[in-house]
Amino acid sequence: MTELRLASVLPTERVKIATDASTEPFWQAAKEGRLVAPQCSDCGTFRLPPTPFCPECQSTSMDWIELSGRATVYSFAVVHKFPGQPNLILVPAVVELPDAPGTRLVTNIIDIAPEEVRIGMNLTVDFHPISDAWQLPVFRVDSESEDTTHV
Repeated sequence: MTELRLASVLPTERVKIATDASTEPFWQAAKEGRLVAPQCSDCGTFRLPPTPFCPECQSTSMDWIELSGRATVYSFAVVHKFPGQPNLILVPAVVELPDAPGTRLVTNIIDIAPEEVRIGMNLTVDFHPISDAWQLPVFRVDSESEDTTHV
């Protein structure tokens, strides 16, 4: 019988981030268990990853909007046998955030058999501790809106 292996994330000590004035609010919110996105105060355009200038109007003015944490899978890959971690399975993904139209976030999908992941699948955010006491936004199947019994 084959052992069911679920997607996970890299071990805490293997994930490090660097922040700057544009990204610090995103990471501070994640540390608090909140998912946020910057929205231009002038034209309303959301932008992820956070940037100093709005890609639409070039404004530097932004508000940080708290999101619901819902997402859908836009694209994904499955990584088996990560170097130095032969039993680790990763599902890196690009997800769309419906609360922040036009944005996508690169993340990991966790706690699911990789063969069950599909484009358009509904997800919800969770937070995984990483180095230096930060938290990484990761996503799991939104059990309230998905039937995970399909193959």
